[in-house]
Amino acid sequence: MRFDVLTLFPEIFTGYLSQSLLKLAIDSGLVTINLRDIRQWATGKHKSVDDRPFGGGPGMVMMCEPVVACVEAVQAEAEPGLVLMMTPTGQRLTQSLVKELSTHKRLLLLCGRYEGFDERIRQTLKPREISIGDFICNGGEVPAMVVIDTVVRYVPGVLGDPESLAEESHNDPGRLEYPQYTRPREFRGLEVPEVLLSGNHQAVARWRQEQSRLKSRQLREGGESCATNT
Repeated sequence: MRFDVLTLFPEIFTGYLSQSLLKLAIDSGLVTINLRDIRQWATGKHKSVDDRPFGGGPGMVMMCEPVVACVEAVQAEAEPGLVLMMTPTGQRLTQSLVKELSTHKRLLLLCGRYEGFDERIRQTLKPREISIGDFICNGGEVPAMVVIDTVVRYVPGVLGDPESLAEESHNDPGRLEYPQYTRPREFRGLEVPEVLLSGNHQAVARWRQEQSRLKSRQLREGGESCATNT
């Protein structure tokens, strides 16, 4: 799968791309991530990519010319991909949307800055607008990392055990994953639930299902607590 990240600050991604599962996926050829500096498509002496908004107001707005030129040039490098605009006004990123995005062979992630994009960028490129939540980031780079991090998990071969996707939180809408335990069996007076040590797989499955239900109610609906030591 190919990602093209279009940003004014490609250096932000340096450490992120060199760690953990994502680095292994890149090294193995399962995932390709290209960083593109939008400023390279800016014209004029100062290579400006932003300007004051018409009508007044605070901050600066990203200009049409360099952004559109960058996207069109990068698109032309290979079979066109889906353009995603990182913006707080976009569609909320959910697990179901992540699964949908993972079906595409190529994603172009357009990262905004300042007060956002000139509206004509949307009108020209017709991107899919994505938000990672109802809050404001300094730019689209961190949201782009979130999209990459969630989508690559569905690329075959990236996860060591693909079955781990099946029982993760949010795969079943509204249902959170059950609590997990590992060694030691006792830590500061807190013990692993006996059912997990019983070897009874049916009982473990029932316990996990119930704990998932209780955890979902506790954290999403403000209901009863999750009794994990029973």
